[in-house]
Amino acid sequence: MSGEGIGREGTSGGRVGIVLVSHSAAVADAVAALARGLAGGGDLAPVAAAGGAPGGGLGTSAGLVASAAKDVDGGAGVAILVDLGSAALTVKALIAEGDELPEGARLVDAPFVEGAVAALVTASAGGDLDAVAAAASEAYAYRKE
Repeated sequence: MSGEGIGREGTSGGRVGIVLVSHSAAVADAVAALARGLAGGGDLAPVAAAGGAPGGGLGTSAGLVASAAKDVDGGAGVAILVDLGSAALTVKALIAEGDELPEGARLVDAPFVEGAVAALVTASAGGDLDAVAAAASEAYAYRKE
């Protein structure tokens, strides 16, 4: 499914927002901070962490994801990256409901850390939702040797 997303297509205006969904608030926050730092600072696209359960434990929260997506929505779509399978199920359920996420919210199949950096760099450069999703998904091919 490389380069493809699940969800409604984006609208025009603003920059693509990024939501990072993890089972751990600390992990989501750290990956967001890492992506911001590696993206070079300056005028970055909006990125929000949605991690952990509402009470602070491990898990995912549809409410936290929906709130984060609304916070970063600038009208150009929202790319949502997740850490593990059940986080993807939470996002898919929100998309299926149809009214909890902003128009243009899309679950992106990408590695969590590398995909977050690639998505933020591309969104910050003005890439549309398709370009952001493709950049994040292409991070699966990054070699570390």
